[in-house]
Amino acid sequence: MAKGLLRQHQGGHAPVSNLELFFDLVYVFAITQISLFVRTHLGLAGLAEAGLLFAAVWWAWIYTTWATNWADPDTVPVRLMLVLAMLASLVMAAVLPRAFDGDHHAMVFAATYCTLQIGRNLFMVWAMAGENPSGSRNLLRIAVWFIASAPFWLAGALAASAPLQCAWWSAALAIEYTGPFAFFRVPGLGRSTTADWTISGSHMAERASLFVLIALGEGIVVTGTAFAEAVPDRTRTLAFLACFASSVLMWWIYFDIGAERGARHISRNAQAGRIARNAYTYLHMPIIAAVIATAVSDALLMTQPGAKAAPALIAACGGGLIVYLASLSAFKRMSSPQRYLPLSHAIGLALMIAVIGSTFWLRWTATGFTGACDMVLLVVTVWEWGSFHGGWRERLLKPR
Repeated sequence: MAKGLLRQHQGGHAPVSNLELFFDLVYVFAITQISLFVRTHLGLAGLAEAGLLFAAVWWAWIYTTWATNWADPDTVPVRLMLVLAMLASLVMAAVLPRAFDGDHHAMVFAATYCTLQIGRNLFMVWAMAGENPSGSRNLLRIAVWFIASAPFWLAGALAASAPLQCAWWSAALAIEYTGPFAFFRVPGLGRSTTADWTISGSHMAERASLFVLIALGEGIVVTGTAFAEAVPDRTRTLAFLACFASSVLMWWIYFDIGAERGARHISRNAQAGRIARNAYTYLHMPIIAAVIATAVSDALLMTQPGAKAAPALIAACGGGLIVYLASLSAFKRMSSPQRYLPLSHAIGLALMIAVIGSTFWLRWTATGFTGACDMVLLVVTVWEWGSFHGGWRERLLKPR
């Protein structure tokens, strides 16, 4: 029974530690590996496989984030746990591009993932036993759910074909993603309650925001690398600027209003655990997936900036931004006192659909299509900025 391993924030502020930032470096690499996997598997089957891999990577990261919300990274046992989790995550990321190649890489990925999820949660059961018995039981229930999904991961790794592997791993992820909504009910152990999820809301919000930055950084790296390796002509320079503008505008739309308001909302709410589950554990997943999709479109654009916009680029850029605006709109609605969907985002979604629809009769170049999508993001950015910082909403809604 361990004592002195937990943060003493009592639901207040818990700063992000340097070790957590160091841990995130592995996930910078993991996001790069996922982006590379998508670029080399652009078919529907490849996208499905990439989705499964991303879901596993996100689940590994977010559960570690929950753990460090409770456990104190300044204590030696917690540091050792995080270092081992970091090592397991690095192995997962390293073998990720070949996880569906039908060789031993699938087993390495599955076994490492299961070891990470089960081992970390069992460590937390031990770490919380002395100071937070109800929290320890909560982590034991979570560990049981991961143990239940492990046979599906291992069966998928041994499957004779990629479709069968996808089916097994989809079943494993379905079990794991159902867990929080089922409050991790386990026969004989009962079910968890939101009282077991007493967290530092500000810590959770900051960690999620940092992962958004990791994903945005992938687009910057892809764009900068491609620009540095090529002869910079007019077309390639315009493509470079279009990619950079996309990253800046996505950053602005998330961080200007969404990140800060979300942090305030979860920090002040008595149901911080429930909000963390809905707004950060689940809802941030499509936000980050969409950012990765735009990084893929940046790579495709920089390869052939003057060519006709290919279906893959249209799907990655336009489709990714639709998911980004829709999921970010839902996130902002959750943290809004009035619980309304941002009108700026609804307008942006309509315009983005129109831009994608226009490709059926307009011969957009890759750079032109990306630039058009940037203009939609600019409309959303300016609209929201004026609404919240310039008072447009108040003036429009004020009775005359």
